[in-house]
Amino acid sequence: MVDKIDVRQQALSCLLMSDPWQKAQHTRALYEQISKEGFYLNRQSLDVPTIPGRPEKPDLVPPKALPRRRNNQQTGHATLIHAICHIEFNAINLALDATARFADMPEAFYLDWMQVAYEEAHHFLLLDEHLQSMGFHYGDFPAHDGMWEMAQKTHHDPLTRMALVPRVLEARGLDVTPSMMKKLKNSGDHKAFDILTLILEEEIGHVTIGTRWFNFLCEQRDVDPFETFKTLLHTYFNGEIRGPFHTEARLDAGFTQQEMDLLESQAVYKKQG
Repeated sequence: MVDKIDVRQQALSCLLMSDPWQKAQHTRALYEQISKEGFYLNRQSLDVPTIPGRPEKPDLVPPKALPRRRNNQQTGHATLIHAICHIEFNAINLALDATARFADMPEAFYLDWMQVAYEEAHHFLLLDEHLQSMGFHYGDFPAHDGMWEMAQKTHHDPLTRMALVPRVLEARGLDVTPSMMKKLKNSGDHKAFDILTLILEEEIGHVTIGTRWFNFLCEQRDVDPFETFKTLLHTYFNGEIRGPFHTEARLDAGFTQQEMDLLESQAVYKKQG
């Protein structure tokens, strides 16, 4: 009899890998293996690092320090693809971290987040392959660390993590991806358009998973999901969330109309021009 995989320990092993391509390939192989063979759920606390394994490049800078893409026609398009690639790399780490860090969730939680990690790894590999076809690869341009900074703030609690990372930061991808798709299609980059079409479809599923486990934890703790979400938005974002919103996609991902009304009431819209 073959011993089943310790999914949390193996997710931690992937999380610690600093080579992005190795991390992506091992993550995909791990999910394929546990999908076929099942897994062992170790409930012990693991020594999950504050910072995941990641390469020396890209340089991580504050968002305001990033060069404006529109100012460089030669690399502007490539930097957009690189920025999305960086988001997907972070998303691999976020899913692996949730799997390794939180020890007391139902088995379905770990399978869900390993599926997310598997799909995020696929997104990363597709985008990096496309970037290479343009003469660049992941790490060639600076990036910011906003997603991981929020992960660090939510290391202490799975409910807070589910509320704020999938349902705020990753859900923002549902809002902005359609405009990026339009821009890429208009530029003639049909390959990137196709990749983002896949990403948008699967990201709805990822936000749905975040919503599912947020609601599960609210029920487990006997707290109201809407009031809890509202309080967390105020605590961590000062009640200000950037709009506009892709309402249809967010509703598909499990947001309630009451939550969408709340987000609209607190939305900050970036000035055009």
